[in-house]
Amino acid sequence: MLKKLIFLSLSLFLLAACGGNQSTAEGEKEGMAEFADDQEFKDAHETPEENNHQANGEMITFSGTDGTDASAYALMTKDPSDKYLFVIHEWWGLNDHIKEEADRLFGELGDVNVMALDMYDGKVATSRDDAGKFMQAVKPERAEAIVKGAIAKAGANAKIGTIGWCFGGGWSLKSSIMAGDQGAGCVIYYGMPVQEAEALAPLKADVLGIFAEQDGWITPEVVNKFADLAKATGKQVETHQFDAAHAFANPSNPKYDEAAAKEANTMALNFLKERL
Repeated sequence: MLKKLIFLSLSLFLLAACGGNQSTAEGEKEGMAEFADDQEFKDAHETPEENNHQANGEMITFSGTDGTDASAYALMTKDPSDKYLFVIHEWWGLNDHIKEEADRLFGELGDVNVMALDMYDGKVATSRDDAGKFMQAVKPERAEAIVKGAIAKAGANAKIGTIGWCFGGGWSLKSSIMAGDQGAGCVIYYGMPVQEAEALAPLKADVLGIFAEQDGWITPEVVNKFADLAKATGKQVETHQFDAAHAFANPSNPKYDEAAAKEANTMALNFLKERL
């Protein structure tokens, strides 16, 4: 009888443990990662064309707050500056397209250091399936350690802006929240915003949200809910919804909208210039 009770107790323990692990894994599919298994979402992202952009920056290494090294594509001003912009990549990873965007922003902002953070720790996807796997594999704790390490790298006196697209749009907002009083301005391109007042509470930076009315995932309802939450919690959030599809600002996307992308990019640049 005693052996049966011990066996039953052990079985229940293992069942609970397995169930707990499954819940944790499912819980990690937050933000854009929850869409990674959606075939329509995958199809909305054309495999990036080969980019022969000649990078002007260099890869640097810094310490994540979890004790593991992190990396970023960095462009530093000739004269020392305490102004920083964190650029956060799409679900493909830190590829040449994002490096080109970092170069563009560095040139247009002038006196701002730019760090394009590698949230995938060196992995870059060239297929939709890999992109989905890499995005789902991101552990929130590791991503936060990378961002906090970048904030420490910038220094206690740094004024920090953030910008990101899709997966990176959500992490742009989270990065600005983590920056606290150092946060200057946050730009989100069609990324999943936080949905809870408690999560948004530490945000000090102004936010510019750029979204797409035809987006089947970050829908107008999601955007409006975020705008209402920001208003209710006293945050300075401005949202613009373009008559375009998800990822409309990426030239490698079949739904790329040149006119909307130009308007959105100009809007984002002016927003960042005013705050940095």
